[in-house]
Amino acid sequence: MENTKKYIAEFIGTAVLVTFGCGTAVAVGCDAASGSGYLLTALAFGLVIVAMAYSIGNVSGCHINPAVSIAMLIRGKMSGKDFVGYVIAQCLGAIFGAFILWLIFGGDCGYGANGLYDGKIIGSLFIEVVLTFVFVLAVCGATSKIENSSVAGIVIGLSLTLVHILGIALTGTSVNPARSLGPALFAGGEALTSLWVFIVGPLLGGAIAGAVYAMLTSENKTSAKSKGKK
Repeated sequence: MENTKKYIAEFIGTAVLVTFGCGTAVAVGCDAASGSGYLLTALAFGLVIVAMAYSIGNVSGCHINPAVSIAMLIRGKMSGKDFVGYVIAQCLGAIFGAFILWLIFGGDCGYGANGLYDGKIIGSLFIEVVLTFVFVLAVCGATSKIENSSVAGIVIGLSLTLVHILGIALTGTSVNPARSLGPALFAGGEALTSLWVFIVGPLLGGAIAGAVYAMLTSENKTSAKSKGKK
């Protein structure tokens, strides 16, 4: 039952992320001619994380992103079973969020789907790896200590806002395979054919961030154990 609650929380959180984050992109017209649209969309994604962190964070940890979950898996913070359950819940939540956007905006709104930067696959993949690495590294750091719990949601939300400010003009900023999946399924066309880039890139970036953070903190853990033995 406890695991089921976690999965439900992840479903809700990811649905809210897509509804309000991608929905804001649709509402404000997120394009190069609307610089304020970039900032509003970036803030929307960041604020959703803050809101969800302080509402479902105590239930599931508020990953609402397979890239975050894979980092936690690599760091040994969750089991393989939970990882699969989280990812399924996140993807279903994102699809439901996109469905809500369909109900609100109709069938030809773009749904805030991601797109290749200048039509380049490798370049877009690289951008997503870098953006996701920075974001997930911040998540790992912010959630590494219990004493950070009161401000972790704000730090993570601001970090997501940061990567969106740069990334929106490039790929639309995925850094989250589930967030890309839902809108792409409804948008179809190029968004669907290039979807794999926004699944592989964020997962790779998240995995690298998890491994790097584990490496950076491994010496601290070893030192702490040595002191304990003395």
